[in-house]
Amino acid sequence: MATLLDHNPNAENFYAGLIQGQRFAVIPELALDSGEVLRSCPIAYKTWGRFNETRDNVLVICHALTGSSDISDWWSPLLGRGKAFDPAHFFIFCANVLGSPYGSASPLTIDPRTGQRYASEFPQTTVRDDVRAHKYVLDALGVRSVAAVIGGSMGGMTTLEWPLCTEPGFVKSIIPIATAADHSAWGISWAETQRQCIYSDPKFDDGYYEPRPEGQPSAGLAAARMVAMLTYRSCVSFDHRFGRKPQRQKPRPVQEPPLDLPRTDVPVATATTPTSPAAKDRADRKSWGARRDPSFSAQGYLHYQGQKFVQRFDANCYLHITNKMDAHDVTLDRTHDQGESSGDDDGVVRGVLARVPPGALVVSVETDALFLPEQQERLAACLPDATLAMLKSSDGHDGFLLEFEQLGTLILGKLMKDFPQFYGSNDVDSTLFEDEHTAQPGGASLTGEVEAW
Repeated sequence: MATLLDHNPNAENFYAGLIQGQRFAVIPELALDSGEVLRSCPIAYKTWGRFNETRDNVLVICHALTGSSDISDWWSPLLGRGKAFDPAHFFIFCANVLGSPYGSASPLTIDPRTGQRYASEFPQTTVRDDVRAHKYVLDALGVRSVAAVIGGSMGGMTTLEWPLCTEPGFVKSIIPIATAADHSAWGISWAETQRQCIYSDPKFDDGYYEPRPEGQPSAGLAAARMVAMLTYRSCVSFDHRFGRKPQRQKPRPVQEPPLDLPRTDVPVATATTPTSPAAKDRADRKSWGARRDPSFSAQGYLHYQGQKFVQRFDANCYLHITNKMDAHDVTLDRTHDQGESSGDDDGVVRGVLARVPPGALVVSVETDALFLPEQQERLAACLPDATLAMLKSSDGHDGFLLEFEQLGTLILGKLMKDFPQFYGSNDVDSTLFEDEHTAQPGGASLTGEVEAW
C-alpha cells in the first residue's frame, strides 16, 4: 500500500512545482509490466469533494498526454457545484501518470539506487502500470469502490484499463472519450515523428541534459509540439482561425528563455562560401529574406505553442509517455475464448472488454483525425451495452478539451442516471468547497487548450 505524504519527496523537480496544491504518496515497491521494479515510487495527485459514509462516491479522472493532476487547469468548466464533476456529490481523484514531469515517478525522479536522476534510464511504464499505481493510492485513501472512471485520449486508454486491472465490481461505470482499444499505426507514426524531432536536437545528449526549460533540447521538443498540434486540430479549424492572415505585429509574449528553434529567421548554411561578387550579393539578399519573421499567423501560432510547451514539459518525459501510448492494446497478453480461434479481431476485443461494467458511454469527436470516430464506433460495439455519443466540433481531437458544454451535458446525464443515490440531497454546506480551486475558462491555463491567442 502507498504511504500518504504531506510534502513532495522530489522537491528539486522544477516541473512538479508548476502544479499547485498537489498531494503525494509513495509506493515502497511497484512491479512494472516490464519486469522491473520502481522503489520508493512517488505519485502526485489532487482531490476535490468529500467521501460519503460508504466511500463509494468516487470519480477517477484520467488526464491526457501532457495534462496534469489539476483538473481545474484543463477541464475547469466541468468541475464545480452543479457541474459534471460536482464536489458536493463526489470525491474526485486525479493522479499524474508515471513518466509525467509533474510529480509522479519519471525520468526526473531520483533513482534511490544511484542518488542520481533516472534521465533516459527510467524504465518504460504502461497504462496498466498507471492504473495499479493509482489504485494503491486509492487504497491508502480508504476508497471502497469507484463510481465512474472518465478520461480522454491517453486518459481514455487509462479509463478502459481501470476495470480490467482491478477486481470485478470495483469500478461501476466508465466514460472513455476520443480514444481507442489500441493505438493505431497512424497514431504510432505521428508519435515517432515527434520523437525524432527530439532525438535530432544536439542538446538532447542521449537524455542527459539539465531538466529545466533552459537546459533541455528546446528546439527538438518545440518542433515535436508543433507537429503534435497539427494532429490535435483539423484543417477546417486552422483555415477558419488563421486562413492566410499575416503574422501578428507583436507576438504574444512567452517567458524566457527564448526558443532556439531553427526558424524562417535562420539562414540555411551552404556547402560552399560564394567567392564571386555576384554570388556573394545573391547570398546576402537570400539571407536577408530568410531573416524575416514568420509570414503567416498560423506559423506564429505554432511557434508560440512550441515555445510555451518548452516552459512546462520535459523532453525525456515526452518520449516516455508517447511510447506508453504506442504500447496501448487492451488485448495484449490477455487470453479468452471469444473470437480467438476464428481470428476475428473485433471478437478478440469484445472478449476482453466483456469484463467491463455494462452501459459505458463512449464519446467521439466528429472531426478527430488522430483517434478517428471509426475507432470509437468499434469500441462502443465491443463494450457491453455501450452507448456512443458524438461531439459536434470543427476542432479535431482537441474538441474533447474545448467543447465543454456538450461534454458536460453528456457526462452529467450519465452520472445522474447511473448514480441517483449520490444526488439525493442538495442540502450541502457550500463553505466546505470554498478552498477548492477552479480555474476560469480562457484563463492562464498551464496544460489546457483554451486560450485567446
